Amino acid sequence: MDLFSLALGALLNAVGELTDDDFTRPSGCEGWLVRDLVCHLVIDAQDVLITLVTPTADPVTHDAVTYWRVAHERTDDPLAALTVRLAAAYGEPWLLQHHVDDVGQAALRAAQLADPTLKVSTQDMVLCTSGYLGAYVWEWTLHHLDLVAHLPHLPGPPDRALARCREVFETIAAPFPAEWSDVDVLLVGTGRRAPSESERAELGDLAIPYVLG
Repeated sequence: MDLFSLALGALLNAVGELTDDDFTRPSGCEGWLVRDLVCHLVIDAQDVLITLVTPTADPVTHDAVTYWRVAHERTDDPLAALTVRLAAAYGEPWLLQHHVDDVGQAALRAAQLADPTLKVSTQDMVLCTSGYLGAYVWEWTLHHLDLVAHLPHLPGPPDRALARCREVFETIAAPFPAEWSDVDVLLVGTGRRAPSESERAELGDLAIPYVLG
């Protein structure tokens, strides 16, 4: 749960440093500008708030790792086009910046107040609150990498969050070469960056990318 706050706090701080021009730059999410990604973060934070107030008495079915569905190809997300339209509707970048900070800070406060043992329900899954918030470390950290993909002047995700995401990824996929950086493992492993010839040789038969959604 501490990593949730660390990862989300760092992401919100990075969004707060965006200039108006930054919002028009491409993000690391294929087909999305930075403004589209930031709009998606609004929806993510709202989902966290909704889930934290959706308790259940049903038995736990998933944890921070099994929460993620894994595929090797990206599928069309019916909400992707809506996200782009919503982002454009904000007009002024500062409005979107304000909104994501507003709901993001609320998600931070809600997470800090939450009972880690409480069971919550989301997307036909039941998790302990600690497991659900742990799953979102992946979401915040990967999207932080997406945010700074073409904005090198912005700070990247915290090292602890990157290390945890690598641990999750290698649990789902397979161990990557130990000398690889956490960032390279996540970017190459999720298809955000194509491996070089030498990297591909090191990976051997490992099937990439892994799409977690």
